[in-house]
Amino acid sequence: MIEKQNRPLDSEKARAYAFLLLKFRLRSENELRTRLKQKGFSAQLAEATVNFLKDKEFIDDRVFAKAWVSSRLKRPLGLKKIRQELAQKGLSKEIIQEALEQVNEDYPESQIVSQLAKQRFSKLKNIDPLKARARVYGYLMRRGFSPDVIGETIKEL
Repeated sequence: MIEKQNRPLDSEKARAYAFLLLKFRLRSENELRTRLKQKGFSAQLAEATVNFLKDKEFIDDRVFAKAWVSSRLKRPLGLKKIRQELAQKGLSKEIIQEALEQVNEDYPESQIVSQLAKQRFSKLKNIDPLKARARVYGYLMRRGFSPDVIGETIKEL
């Protein structure tokens, strides 16, 4: 019986926690749902809170995806890595594809890979050239760049 009386209070707590999370950065629907459940809110309450935030346009997976892609390209990261991160955030393949298509046309991956490779090679001057190439290749792969572009760039340098 006590549980039913606290229902509105739980709802307010869930919303307050969700707003606290959104205060720091945008979140995907799935991310919010997961964090609410981790905090101890029921699955139904987490779902209701996410739906409330969607209805009031506080969260939108498409907006989140665009903002995430934009922020990750500044690091810089490759599109493969960004795609993987968005999938981990629980976004649908359609939304991920849509967000990446918008930047794919203007994204100079080969220039960025070349710049990063040069920087990395300059730090590895005193190392055997083959080891340095392997380290730079691994570094660029972990950042999510295309293996073809990395291979071409390393050959040129």
